[in-house]
Amino acid sequence: MIEFSAVTKRYPGGHEALKNISFTVADGELLFITGHSGAGKSTLLKLLPVIERATSGSVIVNGQNVASMRPAAIPYLRRNIGQVFQDQKLLYDRSVFDNVMLPLAVTGVNPKDAAKRARAALDKVGLLPREKANPIALSGGEQQRLAIARAIVNRPSIIIADEPTSNLDADYAGQIIDLFVAFHQVGVTLLIATHDESAVARAAASTRTRSVQLKDGALI
Repeated sequence: MIEFSAVTKRYPGGHEALKNISFTVADGELLFITGHSGAGKSTLLKLLPVIERATSGSVIVNGQNVASMRPAAIPYLRRNIGQVFQDQKLLYDRSVFDNVMLPLAVTGVNPKDAAKRARAALDKVGLLPREKANPIALSGGEQQRLAIARAIVNRPSIIIADEPTSNLDADYAGQIIDLFVAFHQVGVTLLIATHDESAVARAAASTRTRSVQLKDGALI
């Protein structure tokens, strides 16, 4: 379970990106975080893998308060959280396959097993035939699917995604949402930040979802 309790995030200069946020996410739930640009959606997601730390309050992930987690423990936390952000940080000098292999190499997975898992992740997102291509040769939707393959290759129980359908046409956006629905249906917990109402509606049409809305850093 994930629990935000009285979470405030204040940046230097006094700007409060999040203001006294409290809500819970059940294991296996698909939660959309909606709101206008600048509402605090991205900041909220970044608290889970400790890319940002809360100024006050607690962020509980599987029984641990990650807001006060020691730096040495953070890499182990992140192995269980698949991350898909707008800045995909793909490696354009390496192949599609090598991009997905990277998280497994970092965590020390046996190379033979890692290759099987990387190809399974690419197959899941429909990119196995492009494994030898470089990311620059992929379309925007394919690059997003590559980012998702890299996020799931460690078999995380939680996936967070920040505006995963932004700048994609309707067909590609629909494919991305359908992927997330498929992960949800096998028990993965998902938190997806979006202002794309059609994406929320598409997911809700085929599985049970819930939404929370932010406005100027507050939960409404």
